[in-house]
Amino acid sequence: MSQTMSRALPQPLPSPVPQQARRPVYRRVPVRRILCLLPLAAVAVWVLQHRSLIGSGARQTLAANPWWLLVAVATTGFGWVAVSFARQGTVRERLPARRLFATQFAAGAANHLLPSGIGASAVNIRFMTGCGLPPARSSAALALYFLAEGVTRIGLLAVLFLAFPEALRLGPMLPDRSGAMVVAAVAAGVVALLVGALLIRPVRRLACTFLCTALSDARSLHRRPSRALALWGGSLAFPLLQGAGLVAVALALELEVRPPHVMLAYLAATAVAALVPSPGGIGSVDVALVIALVAAGAPAEAATSTVLAYRFITVWLPLVPGALVLGALVRAKIV
Repeated sequence: MSQTMSRALPQPLPSPVPQQARRPVYRRVPVRRILCLLPLAAVAVWVLQHRSLIGSGARQTLAANPWWLLVAVATTGFGWVAVSFARQGTVRERLPARRLFATQFAAGAANHLLPSGIGASAVNIRFMTGCGLPPARSSAALALYFLAEGVTRIGLLAVLFLAFPEALRLGPMLPDRSGAMVVAAVAAGVVALLVGALLIRPVRRLACTFLCTALSDARSLHRRPSRALALWGGSLAFPLLQGAGLVAVALALELEVRPPHVMLAYLAATAVAALVPSPGGIGSVDVALVIALVAAGAPAEAATSTVLAYRFITVWLPLVPGALVLGALVRAKIV
């Protein structure tokens, strides 16, 4: 009965639990969205740093023959197509063509932010690993591309130099005694660094693995005529198209140098400028091109105007669109 009476009595209400103060909810910004904006920010800083060069190049371009300038723009665009073929020729797997071309266009913008082609190499390795290739094979494909591009460029330079031995006066292009000593010291330091790295067992093991992978891929690729043709054809077409762009700009500005001599000057200048690790070749390529055109017989002022207009078309004009494409590829997780 006591239990019945206790149930009939009203039960005390539970004491109210104090509500915790609501904390403001902060939305986390995705890291990839920030990475999408980094290329644009880097390009903006780069443009501000080189605004005087960009302005000079734009003025020289506006004063030139527009039809030859359109030819220079077309050769620049076809250059990305040639690079896409060469990149496809470095791997056995079929890469998506549209994404491959967009990656090469975006890699051009990345290449002007880091020295010695590091930006373009990083973009291409990310693209290949995203397509399912292991990192070792992606690195081997990158090394094969650089090898083919270097061999074809030096081969073209040798052929043109033998065909037109009077085209360049090599005196202005050769470094003086102090410059030669600096180049020799840098080369000796690089060789010593490589030899010292190979003496370390883990580094030696990685190098042996990389070489075995690269040689195996190179043998298998050259057994497939389509891949070999894409690799060597694209590697040969790219410097020819770039040199043809400089020839078109020289014709637009009425530079008094024969087109084969301009092509030879371009190949010699880019070969020399490759030894100087500057972002996008800014400074090194420009100076080397001016010196090479002067060595080919052009007046210094006309050579400078030609180089500024050429670099405006090939570097500065596609820089912002390339950064936009790079940001879109990063956001889509393609690179």
